[in-house]
Amino acid sequence: MIRLVRILVWWARDYAYAGLWQLRATFNRTDPATFRTGDRTPIVVLPGVYETWKFMQPLVGALHGRGHPVHVVELLRRNRRPVAEMAEKVTAYLVQHDLRDVVLVAHSKGGLVGKQVMVGPAGGRVRSMVAVATPFGGSRYARLLPARTLRTFSPRDATIVALGGQATFNTRIVSIYGTFDPHIPERSELAGARNIMLTTGGHFRILAHPRVLAEVETAAA
Repeated sequence: MIRLVRILVWWARDYAYAGLWQLRATFNRTDPATFRTGDRTPIVVLPGVYETWKFMQPLVGALHGRGHPVHVVELLRRNRRPVAEMAEKVTAYLVQHDLRDVVLVAHSKGGLVGKQVMVGPAGGRVRSMVAVATPFGGSRYARLLPARTLRTFSPRDATIVALGGQATFNTRIVSIYGTFDPHIPERSELAGARNIMLTTGGHFRILAHPRVLAEVETAAA
């Protein structure tokens, strides 16, 4: 009973956080180019499905404040297109801006896009990736969802299966996830990666957990 109450509280806080930042993103007119300055390791942020980069702006601002140039791939928009297509846009951005030794910071689907970039022709430009609440093994809930965009997170989806087979790249990935995730009941453990399970729950709110910022700093050190 106590665990059920705890899960319900996590769930409520998670969607309150998501609703707040989606609302703020709607009215936010911040120019992402303002975050590109800095002399430390470059960061590229990859938001989740139905999210723009502004959903991750608290993390973006914190990283930029610590001296990192933070890059936003605006062509991802709300990250609704297939993983391979989104990865091509990120790859083109890395090449266009001649970014090297970058750390990818990804949320949810963004982690799949990031790994696709790492296994592709621009993979040598990526030092590592910190992925938060990414369905590396898919989610069994995906098959029940009406939207085709979300059904691609099925554990049987070709992209999920193919990326799962690219295990050599996992050693350069830090996967951070909560003890309970309302969208990914399997959680986000990735064989061979540095896996960090937080002592809290959620799919969105854990983006604001101080451990995320700390792990990005460690990856960029």
